[in-house]
Amino acid sequence: MVVKSVNLETVIGITSKLPDNHMLEVAFAGRSNVGKSSLINSLLNRKSYARTSSQPGKTQTINFYNVNEMLYFVDLPGYGYAKVSKEMVAKWGKMIDNYLESSKVLRLVFLLVDIRHTPNKNDIQMYDWCVNYGFNPIIIATKEDKVKRSQKAKLIKDIKLALNVEEGTPVIPFSAITKSGRDEIWEYIDMVYGNFKEEF
Repeated sequence: MVVKSVNLETVIGITSKLPDNHMLEVAFAGRSNVGKSSLINSLLNRKSYARTSSQPGKTQTINFYNVNEMLYFVDLPGYGYAKVSKEMVAKWGKMIDNYLESSKVLRLVFLLVDIRHTPNKNDIQMYDWCVNYGFNPIIIATKEDKVKRSQKAKLIKDIKLALNVEEGTPVIPFSAITKSGRDEIWEYIDMVYGNFKEEF
């Protein structure tokens, strides 16, 4: 898909009502500082549309990006950031949980994990939440450029084991620097978009 237009259409906070969208939604989840904004910018061919920050916990809302008037990229709040109060973490969790449960047009979830680190309990909980709501998340292993090629297969195996992924779940190594993995991610989005159009 060639990205011609992007518009940050809706920003949802803890007390806001979810939008009643009718176009396909593709969601991006991951812990704070895993590279979610960098991935979204790379997919959209924009340098700084999704705000990137070295300060973890920056995305505290659910952001809906209207892409080409055809689908939404949904940027979920980063989780697992220690400097946020437990009460706030619980509220974010509820907000993400509510979105996964309530969206009528969410068909694809990408779960981002840092390829250098074994998924932690927050990643496992997020994966389990998605599966619980009927999604089979595609795993994106970010920051691929930071590891040696010879390490990659073992690191991907460790990610699959830690998350206890469903059989056949893709794990796509991605680098915002080299753009490796970008085309493969778009292939999944295009495939789901085609299926979604047939549904409606």
